Amino acid sequence: MAVGTEKMSPLVQLPRDPAATGTRVVGNPQGSDEEPGPSPRRASRRLEVRWGSHCVSIGGATPVAVQSMTNTDTANVDATVEQVAELAAAGSELVRITVNSLESARAVAAIRERLDARGQTVPLIGDFHFNGHRLLAQSPECARALSKYRINPGNVGAGSRRDDNFAQLIELACRYEKPVRIGVNWGSLDQDLLASLMDANRQLAQPLAAGAVLREALVRSAIDSANRAVDLGLPPERICLSAKVSGVQDLIAVYRELARRCDFPLHLGLTEAGMGSKGIVASTAALSVLLQEGIGDTIRVSLTPEPGGARAREVQIAQEILQSLGLRAFTPMVAACPGCGRTTSTVFQELAAKIQRYLVAQMPQWRVAFPGVETLKVAVMGCVVNGPGESRHADIGISLPGTGESPVAPVYIDGRHAVTLKGERIAEQFQALVDEYVCARYGPTGSGASRAPTPSGAR
Repeated sequence: MAVGTEKMSPLVQLPRDPAATGTRVVGNPQGSDEEPGPSPRRASRRLEVRWGSHCVSIGGATPVAVQSMTNTDTANVDATVEQVAELAAAGSELVRITVNSLESARAVAAIRERLDARGQTVPLIGDFHFNGHRLLAQSPECARALSKYRINPGNVGAGSRRDDNFAQLIELACRYEKPVRIGVNWGSLDQDLLASLMDANRQLAQPLAAGAVLREALVRSAIDSANRAVDLGLPPERICLSAKVSGVQDLIAVYRELARRCDFPLHLGLTEAGMGSKGIVASTAALSVLLQEGIGDTIRVSLTPEPGGARAREVQIAQEILQSLGLRAFTPMVAACPGCGRTTSTVFQELAAKIQRYLVAQMPQWRVAFPGVETLKVAVMGCVVNGPGESRHADIGISLPGTGESPVAPVYIDGRHAVTLKGERIAEQFQALVDEYVCARYGPTGSGASRAPTPSGAR
């Protein structure tokens, strides 16, 4: 039996009623005097993805890593370098690129060299389907330039060729000392395995629904493939698993089983999530449930970009999911009310958007000069109902006047009323106060709290 897994029966009899397993308690129980938060992270092995001296750790209680994937033709070196750099600048800690032809495989080393020349050390992951064993063997420069390989056991070949091709991929990963993600997908599942499980299911006194057998096949394919990789000599500390589907409830069920039955780190992602709000909502719904339960060591949000849309949008969404759950902090967050009949003016909406854009634009410099600034909380509120209270909960907040209210805007710093702004330059004055607060709190002489001076036009 391979390291890190439990022995499995030919077909696991899954419960028909989720309630049969008892109530699932997530986070701190009601009535606890502890702060609410996600459940403790599932214990897993720690995998390291390296390029030079740069290392990104996955699993082993390290922070959940954010990754993304290019959609350029990898053989187009210029376009791929630009998009990798864009994704890395947005905060992607790992970037996956398609390697599907000898031309793309031969381009990988040049892409890596160009990124290194820019000082960009983000690790590159090669995404292989069908012919990865041949491409890595024919292009050793590609094999060396990649930091990790993604293998889909469902399409490495059929019959005896599947076993031989998979073994060759693992042998190459061992030779070049590269970690591997064994990523199964219900769109390209091992049909022999699925057929055998369906046959076994028909023999049961109470056969399971077809969907339950499909989910079991996904779990089994991932774990069996990992076991075989270990048997072939790949250290278990170099293996990560994923089992992607496009249904939210299916994804949650599959990853709960994976988490229960192995200790390999898990890559989360809802495949073919879709475009626009549908893709964002579905990915957030699925990943948030699992992350709240302590499941997941690296995530990718698989959005379909709008025509001409930025590929880096998926990185932003992944970061916001993690930050909203309190798992990581990437950039200061702005709280703003949705608006109502008391806020017929758009002033507070415009100020909230302006401050959010400003904070994002400042982060490349602030991240270096002001460690910890990514945890800053700013509030821009639109009227007196919740404005003062919400502003007090933020590190720095402003409560703008609603319709019919006095044309003044109190500013709260560290929970206390600091100044009141008025006049035509409230936006500029508040931005200046945010700057001063950041310098005072997060700068070299910062004390962890700040009281900004009263700007011109305030009282």
